[in-house]
Amino acid sequence: MALKIRSKVALMALVGVSVFSCTEKKEQPEVTKSYVPKPLKVYSAGGVSVNAYDFNGLEHFLNKKNDTTYVVNFWATWCVPCVAELPHFEKLSEKYKEDKIKVLLVSLDMAKMVESKLLPFIKERQLKSDVVLLRDPDQNTWLPKVDSTWSGAIPATVIYNKDSRKFYERSFTYEELEKEVSNFK
Repeated sequence: MALKIRSKVALMALVGVSVFSCTEKKEQPEVTKSYVPKPLKVYSAGGVSVNAYDFNGLEHFLNKKNDTTYVVNFWATWCVPCVAELPHFEKLSEKYKEDKIKVLLVSLDMAKMVESKLLPFIKERQLKSDVVLLRDPDQNTWLPKVDSTWSGAIPATVIYNKDSRKFYERSFTYEELEKEVSNFK
């Protein structure tokens, strides 16, 4: 009797491993393609929400290898030139929403000010582009990972696609921004 039970257990284990292996092989590519890092925290208020990431989570958004051009702008609500150029990124995002151009606004606001400043700012300005919060105090580690030449000044923007990447530590007019993006098409 014990031998028969062990054989059934072994058979069940073998079948379980086979089913698991087949299932894993089928699901693996789908999980990889749609991977999005889990945020450290999600802030929500007034119908607006923002995902917060440390740099390890944000890095995913800076290194995608597909047929889309990404425009990643680093900014903060307290940065006057950043706020002045935000409408240009919004206009670019709206104009090219049917094309493979994606705008991501990375807020460098302090975490303690997200609910009192950032979320109301997003709602007030009716920002339509994706906004995430970079919550990683070790800028000496992550700044050179964004670009080795970045002093840390904002606004700063990375425009990239699978073939090319360029970093800008400056403000843009709409015309300048659109011209730079056109170089990536």
